[in-house]
Amino acid sequence: MGRRFYVAGFLFGLIGVILGAFAAHGLKPVLTSESLDSFETGVRFQMYHALLFILLGTIKPLNHRFSNWIFILLLGGIIFFSGSIYLLATNSMTSFDFTKIVLVTPLGGSLLIGCWMLLLISFLKLKKK
Repeated sequence: MGRRFYVAGFLFGLIGVILGAFAAHGLKPVLTSESLDSFETGVRFQMYHALLFILLGTIKPLNHRFSNWIFILLLGGIIFFSGSIYLLATNSMTSFDFTKIVLVTPLGGSLLIGCWMLLLISFLKLKKK
């Protein structure tokens, strides 16, 4: 599907490794184990979807419209889902109360689910050779 999928995948993978290392070494002493587990969930989902971006970069374009929607849903899903988890997990370290954005997490999850559904639909529509 192209270069933009590779770039997004590599970028989210890079950020995921950095944030994972930061959580393991920098945040471990200052966060509760529950908050650290939440942060690690955000990293894990970010890495899963970074790998999906890279995998999608290797696939012959399905349909330009599907490709654009898949990219947008995946990008937004990672940012909203993992990003909100990072902010909520580190809420105790900031002066801003990030619990006000708690509904962003399920929105991000819904975008990721939508992406997977659109991928399934687009592959079901492929003609058999």
